[in-house]
Amino acid sequence: MFATRRALLGGFAALPLAGAFPALARSQTHEAAEAALEAVFAETAPPALAAGIVSRDGLGWAGVRGVRRAGHEAAATLEDRWHLGSNTKAMTAAVIGRLVDQGRARWDMPLAEALPGLTIDPAWATTTLDDLMHHRAGLLDAGLLDQAWLIAAHADLRPLPEQRAEFAARALGAPPAGPAGQFTYGNGNYIVVGAAIEAITGQPWETAIAAELYQPLGLTSAGFGAPRGEAPWGHRGGVAVDPAGFADNPRALGPAGTAHMTLADYARFVAAMMGGRPDWISEATRAHLLTPAAGAPPAYACGWGVGSAPWAGVGGAGPTITHNGSNTMWFATVLAAPERGLGFIALSNDGAAGQRACQTLIQRLAAGAAAA
Repeated sequence: MFATRRALLGGFAALPLAGAFPALARSQTHEAAEAALEAVFAETAPPALAAGIVSRDGLGWAGVRGVRRAGHEAAATLEDRWHLGSNTKAMTAAVIGRLVDQGRARWDMPLAEALPGLTIDPAWATTTLDDLMHHRAGLLDAGLLDQAWLIAAHADLRPLPEQRAEFAARALGAPPAGPAGQFTYGNGNYIVVGAAIEAITGQPWETAIAAELYQPLGLTSAGFGAPRGEAPWGHRGGVAVDPAGFADNPRALGPAGTAHMTLADYARFVAAMMGGRPDWISEATRAHLLTPAAGAPPAYACGWGVGSAPWAGVGGAGPTITHNGSNTMWFATVLAAPERGLGFIALSNDGAAGQRACQTLIQRLAAGAAAA
């Protein structure tokens, strides 16, 4: 059920765009976006596909096509909730950023200090929360997040902080399996970050992210796991997966990838990360969250792949932030230019067809805007 590394990282450098971004008439931009959404939906045929254009004020344009569940007539709507997969990681990192602003955490906080109740191997002595959030701590998913863990975690009824603390103890109880400083993407990094948030705040990660992110930003639709009730179902291979069954990764994996919310609420978070909510996090913290670690490629910040594009700056080239998320039954893609205050989101309730649809649509939305 875990998303592949290729699926998670594939969008980081795959969106080269040419041309400047002049001032556009809103009606022209939205008309082109609607046409792109219609065309990509027809070409890739996921059950449903939603997309939006984001400014620092939030969602400027949004559209949706398709149905909530293959073989059923209920249409997907702009009020529906979508699973974000690994795009949750940037939110977990932002919670650490809030704790840094409050003086309750530090970027360079050693893991032994962040997780004082655990017995940690001495080889992790200099490893920090920042190392984990940049996927450069040497912590590998192999041997930790395997099929046996997946099955056991689904059946585990203990409190989630207890489960995450146990995972962190197992991950940190032996020397790093990978080389420190070398980028290796892994969900385990963010499960341990979630355990650190729980140790620092004394609350479950779910409570902490609600208090530090969902509530301040007004993300009233936000929740965890496969959306239930009046909402799209995820699909694997075009087949709908009942959200009451095995429709997501185990809840203990939450900090690495189980958030869901509406397109508009996700746009509020993206807008905040482009500088739209300076009352929420400090500028220094926002900059840190979007700055990749030094070292060999890829350029990865705290839950964000970092690149550049000719249209992304003010009057020229500028940085971009991007990420993909999938639990194999949903797909989410975001591309944003913080300096320009412009972003694009695409969401689908299918893993394979959704990946094709979301990545193609993001490219066309951004390219169309840049060329207009």
